[in-house]
Amino acid sequence: MGAAGGGHTHPPCPRRLSPRRASSAAQGDDVEGRRRPLVTEPEAVGWGRGTMTERKLLILFGSQTGTAQDTAERIGREAKRRHFQCRVEALDSYEVANLINELLVVFVCATTGQGDPPDNMKMFWRFLFRKNLPPSSLCQLDYAVLGLGDSSYPKFNFVAKKLHKRVLQLGGNPLLPVALGDDQHDLGPDAVVDPWLLALWDKILALYPLPPGLEIVSPDVRLSPKYTLHYLAEDSPHPNGGLLQPTAPRTVPSELHPFPARMVSNQRVTAESHFQDVRLIEFDVAASGITFNAGDVVMIQPQNCPEDVQQFCQLLRLDPERCFVLKPTEPGTSLPALLPQPCTIRYLVTHYLDISCVPRRSFFELLSYFSTNELEREKLQEFSSAQGQEELYSYCNRPRRTTLEALWDFPHTTCAIPPDYLLDLIPRIRPRAFSIASSMLAHPDRIQILMAVVRYKTQLSKPRRGLCSTWLASLNPEQGDVRVPLWVKKGGMKFPADPDTPVIMIGPGTGVAPFRAAIQERVAQGGRGNCLFFGCRQKSKDFYCQAEWEELVTKGFLTLFTAFSRDQEEKVYVQHRIRENRRLVWELLSSGSAHVYLAGNAKQMPAAVAEALQSVLQLEGGLSPSEAEEHLTALERSQRFQSETWS
Repeated sequence: MGAAGGGHTHPPCPRRLSPRRASSAAQGDDVEGRRRPLVTEPEAVGWGRGTMTERKLLILFGSQTGTAQDTAERIGREAKRRHFQCRVEALDSYEVANLINELLVVFVCATTGQGDPPDNMKMFWRFLFRKNLPPSSLCQLDYAVLGLGDSSYPKFNFVAKKLHKRVLQLGGNPLLPVALGDDQHDLGPDAVVDPWLLALWDKILALYPLPPGLEIVSPDVRLSPKYTLHYLAEDSPHPNGGLLQPTAPRTVPSELHPFPARMVSNQRVTAESHFQDVRLIEFDVAASGITFNAGDVVMIQPQNCPEDVQQFCQLLRLDPERCFVLKPTEPGTSLPALLPQPCTIRYLVTHYLDISCVPRRSFFELLSYFSTNELEREKLQEFSSAQGQEELYSYCNRPRRTTLEALWDFPHTTCAIPPDYLLDLIPRIRPRAFSIASSMLAHPDRIQILMAVVRYKTQLSKPRRGLCSTWLASLNPEQGDVRVPLWVKKGGMKFPADPDTPVIMIGPGTGVAPFRAAIQERVAQGGRGNCLFFGCRQKSKDFYCQAEWEELVTKGFLTLFTAFSRDQEEKVYVQHRIRENRRLVWELLSSGSAHVYLAGNAKQMPAAVAEALQSVLQLEGGLSPSEAEEHLTALERSQRFQSETWS
C-alpha cells in the first residue's frame, strides 16, 4: 500500500469521458449532457475484442454484517448481464495504489458504530485520507457511491458521504449523487438502492454502450456459478478438520489465521430461575502471540450445530462425507480463504455456510432459477421482486426465519439446488465480536468474555437462537479438549494511559464487560479513581461479578452505584443513579478531568444516559440546556466521553 505514497508520480490524465466540472461543490446532480459517448458510430463499426477490454467495472465494498457485500455482488451480477468485465472486491483486499488507473468504480459501503468504516475498509480509508495525495490523483475516474446505514444512529451513512466527498476532492467524477440506503425504511435499504441502480445503469450504458449485436442478458437466464464443485473419488483420503487443529501460529492470529484457543471454563453467572442465561467464559491463549488492552474485542468464528448440518444435507440430498475441490469459473477469482482444499461437505456446511442467517432477497432470486415447481417458483420470484419486498419482510425479517427454515418451505426447489451454487446462494458464517471482560495484568494468557445467550420468541413456534452464543453455551470444557477459533482486534474504547485519571463507567447488563477489563487493568496499576454505574433487573438474579465488585469497594479501588430495575415498585435505571449522584459526577468531571464511558444495549439507554449527564452539567455546573449539550459534544470530540452500544 505504501507504493502510492507522497512520492508516487501520477501519470498525466488520459482523455476524460466528460469535462472536469468548474464547481467542486458537486453532489453529482448535473452530470447530464456533459459527456461524449465512449464509442462513436465510426468507432463502433470497428468494434472488436480489443475494445471489449474497455468495458471494465470495479465494485469495491466495505461491509461489516454482509449487507454491503450482498449489494455489491448484486451489482456485479447486473454488470455481467450487461457484458461488463467486472470484479467485486473488499476494499482492503484491493491494491489501493491501482485506483489511479481505474476508469469506472462503484463503491458500496456501510457505516458502523459511531460513524466508523467497516473493518474490511479501514486500511483503504487511512490511505485515502492521506494529506499528500495530489488533488488530481483520480481525475480519470468515473465513480458512484452507494451507502448503507441506519437513520436511528446520529452519524447516518457518514462513511458513504465522506467517501463521495473525498473521491471528488481527488478529482473523481461522480456519475450520480451518493445513495443513502436506510435500514429503518419499511422496505429496508432497497427502497433507495433499486431506483438508484436503474439510474446508475442508464449513466454507465450511455458511456459504455453495449457492443453491437449484444443485448442485456435477460433476467430469465441463470448466470454461471462463481465456483464449480468437483467431487473426488469416494475412496480418496479425507482431509483433516483444518480450522480447529492447534498449530504453532505463523503470525499474530487474524481472521484468516484464527487461534484455536482452549476453553478453560464456561460458567453461568445468572440464577437458574432467571429468564436469561449469561455466561462468563474463559479461554487459554498462551503461546498465541495475542496481546490486548482494556476496550479491545475478541472475534470468535462460530459453527452450525450438528442437527442443522444433518437436516441441511438431507434436504439437499448431499452426502456429508463426500470430498470435493472448488475451481473458480472465471480466471482471477480467488478461492474462499477459510475453506481447506480438498474439503468435505460436512466441513463446508458446519464451518462455512451460514444456514441459520435470515436469508436476503438475493437468496430467493437465485433459488427461483432452480425451481421445477410452478407454485414455488412464482413465490420465489415475488420475494425477489421490488414489489414483493413487504411480503418478504413479513415472511423473513419480522419472524427472523432462517435460511434452513426457508429451504424447508420450498422442498421441490431445495432438492434441485446444484451443489455448484451453494457458495453463491448462502453467505459465509461471519465472526462475532465480544468485548473482552478481563485484563492480561490480572489474568495472563487468558481471555474472558461475558456473553448473554441469545434466545427469543417470534410468531414462529420454535424460539430463535443466536448462532454463536448457543454454540459457545453448549461447549463443556470438563468433557474434553474444547477449541474455539478466535483472534483479537482493537476496540473502539480507549482508556486513559495514566491510571490516576478518574473514570466514570456506565455499563448496564453485559455492557459492563469492557469495564471489568478496565477496572482489573487499572487496579493492577494502582489506579483508585474507578466509578462504576451498573444496572440489571434483580440483585439476586443477574448481578454479574457481585463478589468481585464488593471486594474492590472494600479495598477502596472502586466506587459502585447499582440500579436493580425490578427490585422495587418503580423501575430504577442507571440514568436515575447518575442524577442522584450528580454532585460526585460533576466533581469528577470538573476538577478531576474524568473520562466517561458508556456501553450496553442501544435501545433508549444511550439517549437517557446522555440526558442524565446533561442534567448534571445544568444543575451542578450551572450551564444552560444548549451549553450542556455543547459541553457533552466537546467531551466526545476530545475522547473524554466514549460510548460503545449495540442493538
